[in-house]
Amino acid sequence: MNPQTAAAPEGFEPVELGGAFAVHNGPLFARWADDHLLLGFRVGPKHVNPGQGCHGGMLCTFADILVSTAAQYQTDIPRQFLPTISLQTDFLAIAPLGSWVQGRADVLKVTRNLVFSQGLVQADGETVLRVSGVFRRGPLLAESDGDQALRLPGMPQRA
Repeated sequence: MNPQTAAAPEGFEPVELGGAFAVHNGPLFARWADDHLLLGFRVGPKHVNPGQGCHGGMLCTFADILVSTAAQYQTDIPRQFLPTISLQTDFLAIAPLGSWVQGRADVLKVTRNLVFSQGLVQADGETVLRVSGVFRRGPLLAESDGDQALRLPGMPQRA
């Protein structure tokens, strides 16, 4: 399988989330299932370390986007910048070159100033990373092209 051209699993659509840095390190794909935003990517040659496993920095970047973006679409908060205050990760296994990496997050609590969330990331069905994060509720953001594209089947419409 060529990791550069391998398709995402059925139901996943390409998305542009997390700004230019995330787009540069993608592509990322999304799907809406069971009231959760699922994010994923295929581990390609640009994502791996010398051992041919997905670099921890890429997994941390993905996890940061996963747990903060979940708050944007799984809660009723307005679309706003959510800078990371704290991100804890536990690496449990290797995500090898060519594997499909997919994550799901749960928003634990939203306060006037903070968002707390956690998630699990799997590679081809095996859990490779556990993540939890705290994010500050920042200024409101304008809708971007990426947000406009994030109209996934089954996803509730944002106000």
